[in-house]
Amino acid sequence: MSQLLKLRKKRGFTQIKMQMLTGIDQSDYSKIETGKRNMSFEQCKRIALALDTSMDYLAGLTDEPKPYPRSKK
Repeated sequence: MSQLLKLRKKRGFTQIKMQMLTGIDQSDYSKIETGKRNMSFEQCKRIALALDTSMDYLAGLTDEPKPYPRSKK
């Protein structure tokens, strides 16, 4: 199971909920989650914000799902 799928399920979100939170079409999101499609930088950013994690975690660069402190802009 991918980190993205685990984190989404942990948050209790469906793919439809992710579509509402990120603006990414559910079928595209499903392909990203199953590895059939790569996410763009902007999609990764939206997903990280929706799941309260870091882009590094989604990219597999860290095992720490907690996000970095965000600026208050």
